[in-house]
Amino acid sequence: PVVVNDQIVIRSMMYVALTYDHRIIDGREAVTFLVRIKEALENPERMLLSI
Repeated sequence: PVVVNDQIVIRSMMYVALTYDHRIIDGREAVTFLVRIKEALENPERMLLSI
């Protein structure tokens, strides 16, 4: 369940995980990457328009 317009509704959810080597990649960069992936999945038209 998620909140949409102040109401709890049932929605499909997808979990995404990332494994990376802390010696090479900083955690902040990894989180930024996952946020960008999340945004692309939630708004695929932005990905197609390269916005």
